[in-house]
This record gives sequence, C-alpha cells and structure tokens, in this order.
Amino acid sequence: MFDFFSARRPSTLASDAMIATSHPLSTAAGLEILSAGGNAVDAAICAVAVQCVVDPLMTGIGGDCFALYAPKGGAVKALNGSGRAAKAATVEALKATGLTDEIPQTSPHAVTIPGAISAWCRLHEDHGSMPLERLFARAIHYAENGYVVTPRVAMDWAEHAAQVGADEHAAKVFLPNGAAPKVGEMHAQPLIGARLREIAEKGAAGFYEGETAAKMAAHLQSLGGLQTEEDFHAGKDAAIWVDPISTEFGGHDIYECPPNGQGLAALLILRILSKFDMGPDLSEADRIHIHAEAAKLAYHHRDALIGDPATCEGVVETLLSDEVVDTLAARIDMSKAGAPALWDEPEHKDTIYLCVVDGDGNALSFINSIFHGFGSTRLDPETGVLFHSRGASFRLIEGHPNAIAPMKRPMHTIIPGMVCKDGEAVMPFGVMGGQYQAAGHGQFLSNMFDLGMDPQAAMDAPRSFGFGGELQLEPGVSAEARAELEARGHKLAIQTSPIGGSQAIMIDRKAGTLTGGSDTRKDGMALGF
Repeated sequence: MFDFFSARRPSTLASDAMIATSHPLSTAAGLEILSAGGNAVDAAICAVAVQCVVDPLMTGIGGDCFALYAPKGGAVKALNGSGRAAKAATVEALKATGLTDEIPQTSPHAVTIPGAISAWCRLHEDHGSMPLERLFARAIHYAENGYVVTPRVAMDWAEHAAQVGADEHAAKVFLPNGAAPKVGEMHAQPLIGARLREIAEKGAAGFYEGETAAKMAAHLQSLGGLQTEEDFHAGKDAAIWVDPISTEFGGHDIYECPPNGQGLAALLILRILSKFDMGPDLSEADRIHIHAEAAKLAYHHRDALIGDPATCEGVVETLLSDEVVDTLAARIDMSKAGAPALWDEPEHKDTIYLCVVDGDGNALSFINSIFHGFGSTRLDPETGVLFHSRGASFRLIEGHPNAIAPMKRPMHTIIPGMVCKDGEAVMPFGVMGGQYQAAGHGQFLSNMFDLGMDPQAAMDAPRSFGFGGELQLEPGVSAEARAELEARGHKLAIQTSPIGGSQAIMIDRKAGTLTGGSDTRKDGMALGF
C-alpha cells in the first residue's frame, strides 16, 4: 500500500491516454492535444515546443532530439535527430584555432547544426495528425505573452546565471534586470514564438533555409565558428529513422537508440547487472556498489568506442556479447571500488524527457536537449535561437571514433528508452541528467524489475552515480551505507541538488490501464484521462 505520509506522490492512473513530462505547462499542453483527439506524436511535439520556451536552460529549438516510437502492434522505431558538425570542421582546423584536448562548452565549435527541428518535422510528417500551427499554439502563446517560472526551473536558472551572463545577447534574454527570474516571476521569449510560427508555416525549411538560417550561420561565424548557410541547409534532412538496439532484462526487452547515442552503455549496464542477484535481499551498500562498478565499466567503454555509427561498426554486437559481459562482470570486486578497464585490455592513454501513450495504444519515448545548462550559452540576437553545446563531446584525437570530422555526429548522452513484452510496447521511459542517463536507466529498471516498484516509486528512490572518480550520492542514502561504501574505497560526494529526473508510463493492455510517473525532482507531472 502507498505510504501517504511519505511526502511523495503515488503513480498516476488512467485508462485512455497519458503524458508525462518534467514541466506542468508541457504536460497540460500535451494532455490538451490528447483530449482533442491528437495522437502520441502530436502531444509530444506540442509538449516539447512548450518546454523549449518554459524550461530554456534545459532544452530548446537550437538543440538535438532522439525518439523511440512504438505504434500499437508494430515494431519499435528509432529516430536519430542529432545534428552534424560543419563541413569545414576537422581536428586540424580546430587545433589551428588554439584548441588542444577539448572543445569548451562556450566555443562556437561546440555548436553542431541543431537537429531537433528536423526530428520534430520528420516525426510529424510520418506519424502526426494535427497541423503544426495547432501543436505550437501554446508554446507561441507562452513565448510571446510570457509564462510563470516554476521552482526547479528557477533553481537551475540561478545556478547557471553567471555562465549565461557571459554572453551579452543571452544575458539580455535570460537575465532580465541583471538577474535570473525568481519563482513566480514572468518571463517571455518573443523571438522563439516567431521561429515557431515560421516552422509551422514552412516546416523544417523555416528553420534551416532562408533568412533564419543565414542569420544563425552569420552569428556563429562572427564568433569564429565554421558553420555556413549550406551546413544549415543540409541540417533539414539530419533526422533519420534507424533500427533500435535491445537486450533482455527482468523478463522484458529493453530498447534503446543505437550509436551515436549512449543507449549502448545503458544496455551494457543492464547486462552486467543481470549477472548479479539484485533482489530485495541485497543490502543498500552492495546495490549501490554494483551499480557504481557497472557504470564505471560501461562509461569507460562508451568514451573509448562510441561515436558516429559510421566510425564504430560492430561495437554493439561486441559489447553486448556474453564474452564481454562475463569478463566485465567478473571484474567487479564486492569488497572494493575498482578502476575501469577496457574488456580486451588495449593500451590506453542538462536535457528534458517526455513520454506519451495515446488512445490507440501508440507509445512514444522522446528526449530533447541542449546538453549543458543553457547549452553553449551562445544566443543569436536576431533569431533568438540559443545554440546547444553537443559538439563539446567531440574528441580532438585523430583516429578516435568520436573525433570531430566534417558532417559527423558526436557521441550523445541523451537516450529515450522503451520496454517491450511479447513483442508489444509496455513502457516508454527515460531519465534526464546529462552523463547520468545510462546509469539512470539501469537504476530505474532494476528498481522496477528487481525490487518490484511501480514507476513513481522506482524513480523517487535515492540515486547514486559512480562517474569521474567519485561516487555521487543523494542525501537519502543511509549513513550506514555511506560508511560501508567509504570503507570499500569509494570517494563519496553527497549531492546538494538532485541527480537527474525521469518519466515513464506503464501500459497494462490486459487490464486496459496506464500507470505513469514523473520525477519529484522536477516540476512536472504525469496526467491522463
């Protein structure tokens, strides 16, 4: 029975349709579309457009997008809406500008041609039913007339104020009166409303061609970027349908987008976890330890081997093979924290997610991101577009699978997920939180299938994340577990802000019910009818 004294909320229950997002205005807008007869794709496009306005440091039309779509009775399809590097972008060209090891977040070279609008339009053209003008109406209203800033958005905004303030154009939009808006204050982005009107009228061409594309290219060039109008023109067709990848976990088939996303890392974590008894008898410290060690191993391989799909052929089959999984699982020592190593021992030197299930049983798992908080922080003053920073993922190492190159897609952290059973989708789900996402998929699904939690409880449970030489813990982890983990050699970092966020909708086709959850770490909610 649900503990009504827990200060948490129970999962949301409905029968016909449901949407779960991390912002109340996005959820409300998507629900309005579902109630008017729109399908899952319509509701998702409406909701993400709203969120690009009302949660501007997490997402935007200047970002990238991935989706998993499961039509009722049909196979899961993956949409890769990640943008490509400029045609002139090479390791040599960037090093000639003075860059050495990394591409900084705020560098114009961190801006790949945004793929989100290409993805929205491809998804809408293939599966939408309502006109874009109708789907963008709420977002345009909030952009032009203003919206109320919510608590989690205000907290994150204040945290990134100094960074976004370094760009004079971004500061004018996002730091009105010289400061981040507070909870309950109004904020508007009228230029984004104008961009959405163009896209509603002209489709993807309204963003990637004509005056808007010319202005965006010119602004990036003024910052030293290599992007051209031709690069933006090519971006119109960036989004492509691809085959998803999957593995079995907890009696279900778990689907992810293939590389260049890190969905492969999530599947590798699940495969490693499946080698251990993760049931309710496992101690809190042991559970966190196994998750941390599995994540370290998976992320090490992600960073070494994953990039544009053209540069990492065969990596999916290799990393998910029994040989590799058994080798990696055997490296986990329950008594101490270990250092990650590649399986064959070679010598080695911020986002929004939403999901929808419609009245026909179609399920959509959808994620849109500008990567870091406020992306690159670079805003074009003439179009109002804030550019993402996904190109910061590229390596400046010749021969590396994720080395920057002309028209190449970078490795991505954003990953929608889909759970299927007996060939049918039973749960679109996703986890936000930058690097945490692959580990988050593992924790969320283990909570559900190893511990028997429902979606809301599974995402509300205290989180941990072993990454970058430390073990991040939310305050809800017990003192006893903390002491035991320290004794095993983990360097603990107790978090002062939540680790990520998540949404999920579980489909019980036999009972005819939907059970949704929306992470209490964010402002959003799951609603249905």
